[in-house]
Amino acid sequence: MKKYKNLGGNSTVAAFEIAKDYMKVGFTNHNVYRYSNQSVGNDNIRQMKTLALAGKGLGTFIETKVKDKFDRKIR
Repeated sequence: MKKYKNLGGNSTVAAFEIAKDYMKVGFTNHNVYRYSNQSVGNDNIRQMKTLALAGKGLGTFIETKVKDKFDRKIR
């Protein structure tokens, strides 16, 4: 997984991994969740990938838009 830049300085996101139709998000509490096109929708995954690469806004987006719509808890 790639380290999240956290340009805002207070994100709960620590790392991420992007794949074609899903992404894994690692949080500062050491939990890792997989969000997919099927679980949150194509538009949301696309936005999450953009925010992850930008290093800002991903934690807030997850908290406000997709919350617990992950398809699998990795750990």
